[in-house]
Amino acid sequence: QVKVVESGGGSVQTGGSLTLSCTVFGYTYSTYCMAWFRQGSDKERERVASIDGDGVAAYADSVKGRFTASKDKEKKTLSLQMNNLTPEDTDMYSCAIVIGSWCPPAARLFSYWGQGVQVTVSA
Repeated sequence: QVKVVESGGGSVQTGGSLTLSCTVFGYTYSTYCMAWFRQGSDKERERVASIDGDGVAAYADSVKGRFTASKDKEKKTLSLQMNNLTPEDTDMYSCAIVIGSWCPPAARLFSYWGQGVQVTVSA
């Protein structure tokens, strides 16, 4: 059984930093994409950062230069270092995984999800 476990998150002031971590258990495929999403105000989740099966990272325009993702392929972990946080980053962040080299932009195409962690940034 596949289980996605997230940790990190919390509350910081504007300009602060947080690190999110995600570990996937029970996933047997060696080529996969892992990503962090946030819920956002719309119904569609926004893909914040991802690392594909070839180790290539991608970021939403809103977080480029501030967020850095790193993946340990063997341990199936994905970390997200978030710097210079603003109140607009306040959201529920969720980790997800899908088989294959490509990282789909749409949340509905990911196979397994964690419960999510809350990030709150105060002014």
